[in-house]
Order: sequence, then structure tokens, then C-alpha cells
Amino acid sequence: MLDDMSSAAKRVAGWEDLLAMLEGERGEVVDGVLVVPPRPENEHQHVQGALTQLVGGPFQLEHGRGGPGGWWILAEVNVRLSSSRIVHPDLAGWRRERFPNPRGVRPIDVVPDWCCEIVSPHNASHDRVTKRRLYAEHGVPYYWLVDPEERTLEALVLDDGRWRELGAWTDGDCVPIAPFEAVTLDVGRLFFPLT
Repeated sequence: MLDDMSSAAKRVAGWEDLLAMLEGERGEVVDGVLVVPPRPENEHQHVQGALTQLVGGPFQLEHGRGGPGGWWILAEVNVRLSSSRIVHPDLAGWRRERFPNPRGVRPIDVVPDWCCEIVSPHNASHDRVTKRRLYAEHGVPYYWLVDPEERTLEALVLDDGRWRELGAWTDGDCVPIAPFEAVTLDVGRLFFPLT
């Protein structure tokens, strides 16, 4: 009986554990441990929708009409970085030349070219520390952190295995931000209006 308990304690979570979750639940596997984050709040959903429109529009949804195109921008998909690391970015993007067709692919085994996490007050360290480390270790070139409470967007680029800050912006800033610098992003439009 003791051997059964110790082997159960040492069991490494994987893709099967995520498939076994109830419909609508989302989870991740971080270093073999199943992690179930709290449900996102309305502010999170608003930022995700705004980014899908403001970045996804010119880079994916319009297939390049009115923008450069060339990307897949997907929300809340499973990305398998390794068998013991399966993440669920709030938004992730792939250049189409690296990942020609995401249709029916689950989990996605291609490392994203860009990940964006929308920071939750209940889960900030997971995005700012754990995910930041995982994305760097697996070579994600660009990482954005959007904080709806602070109304900020931070952008990082992977430089020789370490994150280098590209900048941080807030309301009133209209800037081109890599890897989507072909368009100007009005950062204030990511958040609910102040009034």
C-alpha cells in the first residue's frame, strides 16, 4: 500500500490530465504538476478581446487587409513546450511560415513566436515569474504582460536566453511594439474606460 501511495505522489501530470478536466475548465502542467488558475475576471476578458481585435485584426483576422498579416493569433490554446510543461497562454501568436495551419491541432507543439499573459491580481506571480521563466527556457522570442488593474503593458524580447525589456506603456501611449511594430497600438484601448 505504501508503494502505491509513493508512486501516486511521484506521478507526473501531462496532457491526459488536461483532457480529463471538465469542459470550460482550464489548466496547465508546470514541471509535471497540474495547475488550475482562478477564473478570469471581466477586465481580463476585455483586454483579451481588445488585443484580439487590435493585434489579431491587422496580423491575422483580416488576412493582411489593412495590416501586414502573416500571423496566427489564438486565445487560450494549449501549447506543449515539453511533456511536463503544457501552458495555456491568454494569447499566443505564430508566424505562418513557422506554423502554416493550426486547424485541429491540440495541443500545439510549436513554440509560439509571441505570448501574452493578462495579469490577474490572484495569479500575478504565475505570469510574472513562472510563465516568464518557462517562456524564456523554451525560446519564446516575445512576451507581453498586460495588467488591467495597473493599466499597463510591458513588452519583453528574448536576448541570448534572457529577457530584455522593450518598454512599458499605459493610457495615452500610442506606440509600435515588437513583434507587431508594423502598426501603432493605442494602449488605453486595451482597458475599460475610466469613466
